[in-house]
Amino acid sequence: MKIAFLLYEGFTALDVVGPYEVLSRVPGAEVVFTAARRGPVRTDMGSLALTADAAYSEVTDPDVLVVSGGPGIEALVGDGPTLDWIRAVDATTNWTTSVCSGSLLLAAAGLLTGRRATSHWICLETLGMFGATPVGDERIVVDGKYTTAAGVSAGIDLALHLAGRAAGDRVAEAIQLVTEYAPEPPYGTGSTATAPPDLVEALRASNLVVGPAIGS
Repeated sequence: MKIAFLLYEGFTALDVVGPYEVLSRVPGAEVVFTAARRGPVRTDMGSLALTADAAYSEVTDPDVLVVSGGPGIEALVGDGPTLDWIRAVDATTNWTTSVCSGSLLLAAAGLLTGRRATSHWICLETLGMFGATPVGDERIVVDGKYTTAAGVSAGIDLALHLAGRAAGDRVAEAIQLVTEYAPEPPYGTGSTATAPPDLVEALRASNLVVGPAIGS
């Protein structure tokens, strides 16, 4: 199973590393990090880089595409070569997926038009502007082969879901146990439904999490 992770300047690290930690453990998984060109690609925090081992032209037929989110997504929603590559490999995938604001890129490529999809809560309105049907109360949304995850940490849930579909529940359960994925966060602010309204509005106004609003 070939799994392609799309990297770009300004992606969010956990959007990639979380799903990678799970999917790379699926028996027979072949993972490739790809970007417009080979080489190191910096995350949104700037202090970490992952290496793109292949350029777009070298990745033509993945079984799974994972598009990460992050502030850098804003520069890609109008980038022809990136959108063309996504459309091209989508023709070969069994699953085309995204984490966080990565769904905006899938939507910009026209792949989510009329489909249910989710994203980071800050991006849901923009996701609708790109033609998708935004879903804000589900952590993972599946519509056909398109599987989208909500913000950042939801990428781990998405990867476990895919692992179960690709290799069976037993394998996914084993990966969850090996990685001890049993979150017990010290705070209850993991969603807009449980966070204080003033905190939600402060983050929404600042766009602190995902950068400037696309199209603003």
